[in-house]
Amino acid sequence: MARLEAPVDLGGKTVGNRLYRAPLLECAGNGPDAVDALIEDLEPAADAGAGLLCQGATIVRGEGGRGAPGMSRVHDPAFVERLGRLTDRIHDHGARIALQLEHGGLRTMETWHSEYRAAHPDLEQLAVSRPPAQLRALDRLGLVSFDPSVLDTAEVYGLAADFGKAAARAVEAGYDAIHLAGANMGIVQQFLSPFYNRRDDEFGGSRPEDRTRFLELVHDEIRTRAGDVPLLTKVPAETAAPRIVRRHLDRDDGVAIAEHLAEYGFDAVAPVETNVIWDMSIVRGAYPERAWESDEFAEGYADAFGSRYRARAVAALNRLQERRFDFEPAWNEEFCRRVRRRVDVPVMLEGGVRERGQIDRLLGEAGEEPAADAVGMARPFYAEPRLPARLLESDATTGSAPRYGVDAETRVACESCNNCTVPQVTGAPGVCRTPSVLRRRGELEKAGAYERDADD
Repeated sequence: MARLEAPVDLGGKTVGNRLYRAPLLECAGNGPDAVDALIEDLEPAADAGAGLLCQGATIVRGEGGRGAPGMSRVHDPAFVERLGRLTDRIHDHGARIALQLEHGGLRTMETWHSEYRAAHPDLEQLAVSRPPAQLRALDRLGLVSFDPSVLDTAEVYGLAADFGKAAARAVEAGYDAIHLAGANMGIVQQFLSPFYNRRDDEFGGSRPEDRTRFLELVHDEIRTRAGDVPLLTKVPAETAAPRIVRRHLDRDDGVAIAEHLAEYGFDAVAPVETNVIWDMSIVRGAYPERAWESDEFAEGYADAFGSRYRARAVAALNRLQERRFDFEPAWNEEFCRRVRRRVDVPVMLEGGVRERGQIDRLLGEAGEEPAADAVGMARPFYAEPRLPARLLESDATTGSAPRYGVDAETRVACESCNNCTVPQVTGAPGVCRTPSVLRRRGELEKAGAYERDADD
């Protein structure tokens, strides 16, 4: 059996293989059709053989905290109970499902989305500390709008309790694991980062380990309220921070944080290199020209950014970022490898993984040092919802060689063009919109690449 097809233990639960769907924005919201939308998004990957599916960032509170339109909330027990229909469908295919819990803190719609801010004038952002000077300068320029409420110590405990309550509801609904959104500039990264965290209470400090206290508290709340559910988190290294940001997490800091969390009781870590602000360091790849120039989304961009002029300015900044964040295959590889040497829990690698041969190398199939114990993809699932069927499919004779050949047919159709992501600022769903990719998927469908044998 090839290593990708081998099971992996996640906090005492067996995951059938080491390919997982990394967290994505499903944009399902909380409406009457939300569960059906989530099933439509997630079930194809389970049916196609993915071992683990990570449902994208869901907000632990009923107001505020959303980083983008359409994020679901899990504060309502009645809604979470209905999610049991989703977890049942995933389990019917022998897969596991994790729920990613999130609060955006300073990176929320009330900071950047003009129409949302106007409709919710009383909403404040939750802040770990006073916003850094660089962000206050952006506020003065009118690029963002901060009205922060700095959490006092008691409020930090209350926020951690909300994570625990959400986790308990999720376990009742059948989720197999809890995934904390520890990067992408949400509230957890803001606690970890010296750029944001200048607190002088028990949740601050000069060492990276000192600033993990919030994650430790969330861990304790989840263990108390939800039991021994497998608990994993992203761990950031802010290596993409610009030179004007001197206080940030370097790779050594990220390794120290991951090691500390593994010792504290987290069951898996996903190390990711990112920035201190939300930008293309998260996704990388091409400037999404088709998405920005589409008349279909022009009004939505204007609503989000305040005017068509501002939307064009954001697009121009996006084009500049493309030059800085060129696509790099498996860009978190070295960070993950360093973490894996220091921890005794599974290391989950995602970011820029695009073909089966690359996955095998990252897992140590060729005899070199593994960088990870499981490998995930995100945007490629927008392009191919049933992607695992052709990455995991084995030759009937050898039981190991991919049926379609490593060099050609087991490369994902996704071109990392980002036309799927930019329209999400308007509330549009995350789907592939690139004709060449859709044609490729059609060709693969006709060739039977997404079909699975009954025994698989």
